[in-house]
Amino acid sequence: MSQTNIFKVLSDKRRRDILVMLKDGRKSAGEIAEKLMVSPSDLSYHLKLLKSADLVMEYKSKNFVYYEINTTVFAELILWVEQFGGAGK
Repeated sequence: MSQTNIFKVLSDKRRRDILVMLKDGRKSAGEIAEKLMVSPSDLSYHLKLLKSADLVMEYKSKNFVYYEINTTVFAELILWVEQFGGAGK
């Protein structure tokens, strides 16, 4: 897991909303901003934090930037939580 505190990043509802939106697949920054009704600068701030925690990955294609969930980090997080008797025990 990244040096950034994942739990602090996940504590914000707006960032959790972005992750829920991305669970259905890759979305452009414009699609995310439109659906959440946020300004580009506000979205940029939240995406920067999600990227710093390695929770999302960024892909550039022509004039667009796309984001998707980094499932590897979530798998590591699940394994970490399970050691405390969570999920399935």
